[in-house]
Amino acid sequence: MDDVYNLLSKMSDYDAGEWVKDPKNMLYFELYLAELQARKGGKRKTYDTHMFEANLYENLLRLRDAVWNLEYKPSRGTAHVIFRPVQREIFAAPYVDRVAHHFVINNIIDWWEPRLSSASCSCRVGKGTSYGIEMLKRNIQAASRNYTRKVFVIKMDISGYFMHINRSLLYKRVVDFGLNRQFAGRFDCKRYKILKHMIHEIIFDDPVKGVKIQGSYEDWRGLPEDKSLFCQPEGQGMVIGNLTSQFFSNIYLDPLDRFITFVLGYKYYGRYVDDFYIIVTEEQLGQAKKDIKQIATFLEGLGMSLNYKKTRVIPSYQGVPFLGMIVKNHEVLPGKRLTNNFMEAAHEVVCGERDVDSIVSYLGLVSHCDAVKVTEKIFKKVGWDYNY
Repeated sequence: MDDVYNLLSKMSDYDAGEWVKDPKNMLYFELYLAELQARKGGKRKTYDTHMFEANLYENLLRLRDAVWNLEYKPSRGTAHVIFRPVQREIFAAPYVDRVAHHFVINNIIDWWEPRLSSASCSCRVGKGTSYGIEMLKRNIQAASRNYTRKVFVIKMDISGYFMHINRSLLYKRVVDFGLNRQFAGRFDCKRYKILKHMIHEIIFDDPVKGVKIQGSYEDWRGLPEDKSLFCQPEGQGMVIGNLTSQFFSNIYLDPLDRFITFVLGYKYYGRYVDDFYIIVTEEQLGQAKKDIKQIATFLEGLGMSLNYKKTRVIPSYQGVPFLGMIVKNHEVLPGKRLTNNFMEAAHEVVCGERDVDSIVSYLGLVSHCDAVKVTEKIFKKVGWDYNY
């Protein structure tokens, strides 16, 4: 069946304007736009996706009515374990929920974006991994006064971040601090009621209940308890991968960003999800080491624990591992894991075990760093001619 886009394209400007004046029609159109975004997400087309799109008009109508009547509830998803780049549990939401997630984020992102710290990356337009790496590079350059003085990067990490998110604290942050201020004085409007209901259902949904397991139960063997939602107490933990989870995770840690930059006063700071750093001079290093304890205490107030095993003090000239790269003075090199995965992919392509597209994706990744020598070494090792 033709979707709403085709319907609107056949209308005159006047007819289209009149059509969207009906709030339920406008809601339908916004859900359709959210479906287009979910469709462009780059994920492999599943049976669930095909079935939704095959009956798009009817499925969007059902979703619209559920949203309008404040009856929306997340559907049951699937769970599986991936092993690259590391063993990790993944809960995949059904396609209808991915559409709903885009709709929610579309309605709150413009309010939140200017209020989130500029030092926070991930799930923000123009602030992906490449931006995060470039930000660290710029921070090192600025802190070292163009590499004329010695600086140290203190890297920190949160233990099992997504698994320890307190849903009540998250809801309070997203709704009480965010949505209620966004719609101040307009609590009776339909859009506010819809968004508040959907956010509540998404945050407090227990994805473990009714989940379908894909793969083997043996895949979970060796996965630490703080990496699995199956091992978390009620009211704790968020799935990894959902658009709402990624964006809400930025909101959850925004107080940490503000504590480090405004209370502790660190100018050169950056965070990508649960991986963050501060950059200090040799004179500031002693105080910074003491402030690590204050950061750990602050995280405890959010229900989080600083991973002391991954807390490192690294002179910038030695190279700082961050987002799969090694950021050094004057250059950025591919990290050990990225290099090994690239080598493995190239070997499997030569053996016919993997499609050549995987090599293209790795070339895209290393194109953001100084990887000519690494790429040449990998190509020569698998017997390919290397020519730039």
